[in-house]
Amino acid sequence: MIKVIGVRFKKAGKIYYFDPAEHNVSKNSYVIVETVRGIEFGKVVLTDKLVDEEDVVLPLKQVIRIATEEDKQTVFENQKQAEKAFQTCTDKIKEHNLDMRLVEAEYTFDRNKVIFYFTADGRVDFRNLVKNLAALFKTRIELRQIGVRDEAKMLGGIGPCGRMLCCSTFLGDFEPVSIKMAKDQNLSLNPAKISGLCGRLMCCLKYENDDYEKAKRELPDIGESIKVPFGDGKVVGLNILEKLVQIEIPDKERVIEYTLDELIDEGIISAQATE
Repeated sequence: MIKVIGVRFKKAGKIYYFDPAEHNVSKNSYVIVETVRGIEFGKVVLTDKLVDEEDVVLPLKQVIRIATEEDKQTVFENQKQAEKAFQTCTDKIKEHNLDMRLVEAEYTFDRNKVIFYFTADGRVDFRNLVKNLAALFKTRIELRQIGVRDEAKMLGGIGPCGRMLCCSTFLGDFEPVSIKMAKDQNLSLNPAKISGLCGRLMCCLKYENDDYEKAKRELPDIGESIKVPFGDGKVVGLNILEKLVQIEIPDKERVIEYTLDELIDEGIISAQATE
């Protein structure tokens, strides 16, 4: 086990591990570290975390220093310059008549590189654009194509629930979301109701999915024949969250509602089926 700190470079961004070395680093402080992109400014979100050596890429980069007020001012100036770079790049994209949409511009901390993030429906030949931008900014240029989910994360917005987007506030990584999750939760399969601002399935479909899958393993299936004290019945309804089963008794012309615990206690289903 080795002791590390976790650093984020963007709000709700991925957490990267670094060796604090001799620095006394506290949570929510800012540090200067070396990354594959160069020297970067990041926020400490985890401290004194013990991780297995297999979970990190060794050798672990060390914290260069605790960020100073001068460093924070540099970040502020970089952001201002990035806004100007964004507008310049937007104009040049129009000049080159490229089918791409610029999402964000970003300077690395040491201003060794300007990164432009964009979306496009397909591949874009932006070689001439890069040459043009390099001549203007006199530094390294990187154009990075991103997906619509990443675009929503960068731009932010308000979701159908009325809250700020999960991806732009706290989700560090995107997890796979499938239409099966919506089916398991008995949600309407209308794309307009289960899609986020990005046009993809909402990330929140994943949040309760494990509970729904567990409940579906425990409860009988709709249409399943089942014998109860009142006679032979058929499952006609399920309330997965409350673990309620509606059983129709054709001979009695009635529907009886059981809880999962009642079904087990009365020996209608076995407890092993719920494990």
